[in-house]
Amino acid sequence: MRQQEAQGKVKKAKGKVKEAVGILAGNKKMEREGAVQRTEGAAQEGLGKARDKVGKVLTNIGHAISK
Repeated sequence: MRQQEAQGKVKKAKGKVKEAVGILAGNKKMEREGAVQRTEGAAQEGLGKARDKVGKVLTNIGHAISK
C-alpha cells in the first residue's frame, strides 16, 4: 500500500467518525463536513490504487521491452 492510498484510508475513516458524531449530536454542519471528508478520502484512496496499478503495468512493460 502506497502513501497516498494509506492517507486516503485515514481521511475516509476520520470522515466517517466526524459524520457519525455530527449525526449523534444533531450537528448538520459537522455531519456534512464528515461526509465530504469521507468522500475525499475515498477518492484519494482510489487514486492511490490506480497510480499503483499504472506503475506495475509500466514496470511490466519495461521488463518485457528489455528482454
